[in-house]
Amino acid sequence: MKTSPEWVIQAKQLSRHFGDLKAIDQLDLNVEKSTIYGFLGPNGCGKTTAIRMLTGLLKPTSGEVTVLGLKLPDDAEKLRLKMGYMTQKFSLYNNLTVKENLQFIAKIYGISGFAQKQRISELLSVYGLDQKQRQLAGSLSGGQRQRLALAAATLHKPQLLFLDEPTSAVDPENRREFWEQLFDLCEQGTSILVSTHYMDEAERCHKLAILENGLKRADGSPEELMKNMAAKVVEIEAQGIRQLKQQIITLPNIITAAQLGARLRVLVKDSQPDPLAYLQHHSQLANDKLNLVRPSLEDVFITCTGGGRQ
Repeated sequence: MKTSPEWVIQAKQLSRHFGDLKAIDQLDLNVEKSTIYGFLGPNGCGKTTAIRMLTGLLKPTSGEVTVLGLKLPDDAEKLRLKMGYMTQKFSLYNNLTVKENLQFIAKIYGISGFAQKQRISELLSVYGLDQKQRQLAGSLSGGQRQRLALAAATLHKPQLLFLDEPTSAVDPENRREFWEQLFDLCEQGTSILVSTHYMDEAERCHKLAILENGLKRADGSPEELMKNMAAKVVEIEAQGIRQLKQQIITLPNIITAAQLGARLRVLVKDSQPDPLAYLQHHSQLANDKLNLVRPSLEDVFITCTGGGRQ
């Protein structure tokens, strides 16, 4: 018998307006315990505003939100002891060493003595900062600063971790390593909400919401979103790809076309029953030059935002 999920975040009709700007508009959200939930969207779509409301740092204009069983914004102070928050911009002290930054954070959370020493030693080891503990934080590389920020955010062993575009300033290798660390935390019972504009990162989440202009356009697991996408994806290999693209994007039933190396990736509306025959007829290409392929999360994003949304 399947048990009911345990929610760490529940938001209903959550909105935040700045004058006429609706930064977040009627957001409904349910985040399950011990999962990684993603906010996917471009800069300015409302990801940071949503996170600030869910952490109790920003008062909603309207709507209801409960985090770890605490009603916000009334119980924001109680929540801060149970959550960790890693901001997009490195927010620790550049003129303190790695170890001094962690000692400072420990004091804020009332961790002292042997418990502090043990926890900091553990974190320095886990995040590969043992040899950097006496180095000033301001002189660390982007990846090292990122690991230090994550260590600081998890020092008090929070039940829930908020990460606002945490990998925007690091290289792909560090991004991959960072996500391995997130999965380790999740396995240990930490629930995580992370915002990103990277498609590959969003695909790593257990579930995610796609945001655009303050609105939630879609949500679910990456697999569900790709399976239920309202379009078919066709890849074309042919000569004269640039000219072919200009021809295809003018056709009805075409959502978009994008060149990937020597191939053209075309999104065809679901209303077209046979996308291969449709494109073959209009492009005059041989049948073996067109292939129906698996949708990507980027395809999902395009179909439910901007020009792709009908």
